[in-house]
Amino acid sequence: MTDQARPTFHGFEQIPLHEYAERAYLDYSMYVVLDRALPFVGDGLKPVQRRIIYAMSELGLSSGNKPKKSARTVGDVIGKFHPHGDSACYEALVLMAQPFSYRYPLIEGQGNFGSPDDPKSFAAMRYTESKLTPIAEVLLGELGHGTVDWTPNFDGTLQEPTWLPARLPHLLLNGTTGIAVGMATDIPPHNLNEVVSACIRLLDDPDATVADLCEHIRGPDFPTTAEIITPSNELRKLYETGGGSVRARAAWVREHNNLVITALPYQVSPGKIMEQIAQQMRAKKLPWLEDLRDESDHQNPIRLVLVPRSNRVDHEQLMGHLFATTDLERSYRVNFNLIGLDGKPQVKNLKAFLREWLQFRTDTVTRRLRHRLDKVEHRLHLLEGLLVAFLNLDEVIRIIRSEDEPKPVLMARFGLSEEQADYILDTKLKQLARLEEMKIRGEQDELAKEREKLIGILGSTAKLKKLIKDELLADAKKFGDARRSPLVERGAAQAIDETELVANEPVTVVISEKGWVRSAKGHDIDPAGLSYREGDRLAFAVRGRSTQQVAFLDSSGRSYSTAAHTLPSARGNGEPLTGRFAPPNGLGFLAAAMGENDQRFLLASSFGYGFITRFENFVGRAKAGKALLNLDDQASVMSPLSVANPDTDMLVAITSAGQLLAFPVAELPELDRGKGNKLIQIPPSKLKSGEERVIHLAIVHQGGELVLSCGQRKLTLAGRDLQAYSGHRASRGNPLPRGFQRVDGVETL
Repeated sequence: MTDQARPTFHGFEQIPLHEYAERAYLDYSMYVVLDRALPFVGDGLKPVQRRIIYAMSELGLSSGNKPKKSARTVGDVIGKFHPHGDSACYEALVLMAQPFSYRYPLIEGQGNFGSPDDPKSFAAMRYTESKLTPIAEVLLGELGHGTVDWTPNFDGTLQEPTWLPARLPHLLLNGTTGIAVGMATDIPPHNLNEVVSACIRLLDDPDATVADLCEHIRGPDFPTTAEIITPSNELRKLYETGGGSVRARAAWVREHNNLVITALPYQVSPGKIMEQIAQQMRAKKLPWLEDLRDESDHQNPIRLVLVPRSNRVDHEQLMGHLFATTDLERSYRVNFNLIGLDGKPQVKNLKAFLREWLQFRTDTVTRRLRHRLDKVEHRLHLLEGLLVAFLNLDEVIRIIRSEDEPKPVLMARFGLSEEQADYILDTKLKQLARLEEMKIRGEQDELAKEREKLIGILGSTAKLKKLIKDELLADAKKFGDARRSPLVERGAAQAIDETELVANEPVTVVISEKGWVRSAKGHDIDPAGLSYREGDRLAFAVRGRSTQQVAFLDSSGRSYSTAAHTLPSARGNGEPLTGRFAPPNGLGFLAAAMGENDQRFLLASSFGYGFITRFENFVGRAKAGKALLNLDDQASVMSPLSVANPDTDMLVAITSAGQLLAFPVAELPELDRGKGNKLIQIPPSKLKSGEERVIHLAIVHQGGELVLSCGQRKLTLAGRDLQAYSGHRASRGNPLPRGFQRVDGVETL
């Protein structure tokens, strides 16, 4: 056989990999969209929900019967209709039974079905029991009346409904969420009475706009009593476009001086709220709050008590801060993406959704009426034959007794149809004897009237609409309730700035030689007198206010900053600065500064270079700090000095060689960062050899005094005495008197 004659097919299909992957992914995508994630406009259910409810009805778990183990229901669902994981199926069942998840629960659960604090804390399905709630009848009541199409289950052994004949737009009542491939749906729950009212409005006025329907459906209605604070115009826009967001806010009341949260937004856990508030309290971001308690119980499912520090705390401002920084206020995405009557997913606005559902309801009612009409006509047909048999009972009995095949004889003798003959032959003789002509004719009259009524409704659009309206109103009267989520238009919540939350009080920040930092209240403390860890002692301290930032300079001239109120108390040993910052190569911290953003400081090095800068340049968010002062090799950072008035203040620089120079601060440049200009002249050879350095800097205000300490002796320079050392920036200055060549300390008065 030649190569050309050989068959190319070997029992399998050969296609390119990219084509196979594309086909497989598209098939999977369509399955997820149509058979898993998105709901159907008619009954508002996903397939797993529909199968759970249908399986429970088949098990006889109606609201009037006793419940059965949830494991029994889940077993039937996954064994007969939904061949997927039992845990996922049970979770879908639990969700429909949680009153805090569903606005109108479809399943009544007995046992642990979770709590608002942890919706997934439900017990295993072998422990819980469940049955359908009365409102589930809205979905199932017309199932056996020819209202739905049936399809084989996954193995073809059973039939299951393609959809359920919902008497109410369940998709709006309970809402749903789902994530498909390339699309998602997020539909919030709504109030039954409002939805029915909007449906009737659209039946009466098909030209009604979305704005008209919003007069009835004012907004979502969540299972909780938290406020919906989205403005009405935004809600109307949401319903007009089919997408947007809704914002809900916790409800609270004031009891004495305490704040009591009585309702949380939908799907917000009390435990998470407690954790979020406690975290802020631990981080000292809520100094207005003294205590937090969860007093929730059976009578008060949500009761979170906030205890302010004093009665001077602005409650509205505090709650506004919590709304802005915790889940006490939450936004919900809304996307009316659903599968329409044409079997295609589409985002629909409110009018399009209700119009399509009313079309579904009209078709369902029409099918129900036609199904009933067929049954009535069939029964009338049988009664007509039965009446003939009753009027000719003796002849019928004779034919049955004497004929081998009585059926064709009866049909020929009395003009009966095959169904009528079978019905007569199936009727027991004793029942036939007891039949009375009046009863037969009475049933015929009743059925004839019903047939006439059914034909009248099916033939009149107005009568059909009236029937639908009457049924909607009857269901609303039976299952409707008042709105739970109040609609309250409120302004946006504002988080309080940290500095506003912190008490403005004087503090002293103390840093030890080993880099431990702490904050003491007040300016009158002796930093050196505090207790230190063994082998440690005071390095330097800086004074400021608790509302200010404190900046630390390392030996490379980099600046690191943090809020002063976040530092640990001086009652303990504090915490290492390396826990907050990450200086390069393990460099130590040599200086600190505190002040307001626009406050000016002198920043200089021991080589005699410096500049004026604002405190805001010290502040940075990076853990690795920010470059601020450029240093020469072997130069070190001097402690920053506060400058009150650059135009009148004098800068005093003292070197280790006993040279002192005083010059106006105004001669220095103001920079954001850098090396700065020369302050005092030091011979380069002495700088290189390390013989001379700047050891002290001081700012002397106009009319002030400078006190130099050298051992036990002190020298005060003021007025003309200080003028003797004045000069221009970068000059050498004058030598100090004998005995003060080595200054130990400097103080300004």
